[in-house]
Amino acid sequence: MDLMELLKTRRSFRRFDQSRPVPDSVIQKIARAQQYASCSGNSQSLRYIMVSDPALVEEIFALTRWAAKLPPEDGQPKPGEHPTLFAVVMIDKAAQNDWTPMDAGIAMNNMTLAAWEEGVGSCILGNVARVPLAKLLDIPEQMHVYTVVAFGYPTHRSTLREVEPSEDLTYYLDENRDYVVPRKKIEEVIQFR
Repeated sequence: MDLMELLKTRRSFRRFDQSRPVPDSVIQKIARAQQYASCSGNSQSLRYIMVSDPALVEEIFALTRWAAKLPPEDGQPKPGEHPTLFAVVMIDKAAQNDWTPMDAGIAMNNMTLAAWEEGVGSCILGNVARVPLAKLLDIPEQMHVYTVVAFGYPTHRSTLREVEPSEDLTYYLDENRDYVVPRKKIEEVIQFR
């Protein structure tokens, strides 16, 4: 897949084939991709826990909420649709700086793109019960749980649709339960001079 196609098609996926785990080779590729991410002042303040053990993945899944713009019955993955891998993204409080959230975004983008190149979809989740998650994984006090990224082989499509300025930007499910993500036109968000 060429770069622009990879960027265009790497969307948030929220339903996965739970019977198909992400192979170790792909997990290693995802882990390596974060290492290639730029970071401010080379602080390297981010840490990760890659969780692929099915029982532990299910415990983490129970601490997450998905697709806030949709009713829970449409947005929350059902049994058999859960991810098979989570990356827990943490910040070392002693090494963080004002740019650390930006560093996390760059690293997660690298990870999700590396996964998608292998056909593995992802969803970055901000709605996670951080305190119970830290307890579950015995995360030390000096680490702040920033977010989690879910990975798995998607069972639905997610496509972009350019919209007019007056149209709603809320993502939705079409008649096939595939995600449609409205996007503003380039001319609306970028000036060329």
